[in-house]
Amino acid sequence: MPVALTTPENKMLGTKRLMNTASLTLEDWRAWQPGRSPTDDPRLSTDERPSGASVPAMLRRRLNDTGRAVCDMLATLDPNAECVLLHASRHGDAERTLDMLYALHEEGALSPARFGMSVHNAVLGVHSIASGNRRSLQAIAASGAEVSALFSEALGYLMDGEKHVVMVFSDAPIPARFADHTPGPSTMTAVVLRLSLTSPSRSSKTLIAQSASATMLEHCRPPQPDDVIAWLLDEAPLVCPLRRRTWRLSS
Repeated sequence: MPVALTTPENKMLGTKRLMNTASLTLEDWRAWQPGRSPTDDPRLSTDERPSGASVPAMLRRRLNDTGRAVCDMLATLDPNAECVLLHASRHGDAERTLDMLYALHEEGALSPARFGMSVHNAVLGVHSIASGNRRSLQAIAASGAEVSALFSEALGYLMDGEKHVVMVFSDAPIPARFADHTPGPSTMTAVVLRLSLTSPSRSSKTLIAQSASATMLEHCRPPQPDDVIAWLLDEAPLVCPLRRRTWRLSS
C-alpha cells in the first residue's frame, strides 16, 4: 500500500494552495476621513480632530490626529486587545522624518521622543501600551502595494490559526518639499478592518480577490486609504496596479 510522505516542501505547497483558495471575511470596519462629505454610514467619521479618548493623556499628546484616530478605531474593533494588529503606511509620518533629516544635515540635535514617534510601528506601540495588547504587531510599507500586503499578511496569520486579525491603513499628505517626487493623499486618512476566515454572517462580507483587467489598470493609482474607504462604501472598485489585483465584497 503506498504511503504519502509529508515533507516541509509538501506542507508548504499545501499551505500555499489553501492560501490561494481561502477567502477573507470582513467582519467590521471603521474609517476616519476629515473633510469628506458625511455619509449615512456611522462607521465613517469625518470629524476634523479625533478625540483620542482611548489613550491616556500622557500618551495621547505624542500622537498626531491620524494616530489618535487609529487608536480610537482599534479600541472599537478590538475592545479586549486580543487581536494581531497589522499597520501599513506608504510614507508614515513623513513630515516628522524629513524634519529630522534636515536637522541632521544642519548638524542639529535629534529629539529621542521625536525619533521614537517617526518609525512605522510607533502608533501601534502607543496603542499596545494604552490597551495592554501583547499580541504580534506588524508594520508594513510596500511602495504602493500596501493593501495587497495587508491582505496577504492577514491571510497568513489567519491560516496559522488566529481567529481575527485587525489591519490598519493610514497615511498623511506628503510634505510640500517632497510632494513633487511621489504621489500621496491630500488629507490625513485612516481605515481599520477586522478580518477572519469564518463564514460570512448577515453583518459581514466575503472579500474576493481577482485579477484586474487591463481596463481597470489603465488609469488607477496605487491605492490610498481613501480608496479603501470608497470601496467599503461601494463607491469605487479597489485595485492594486503593482500586483494587478482587484477585490470585491460579496454578501
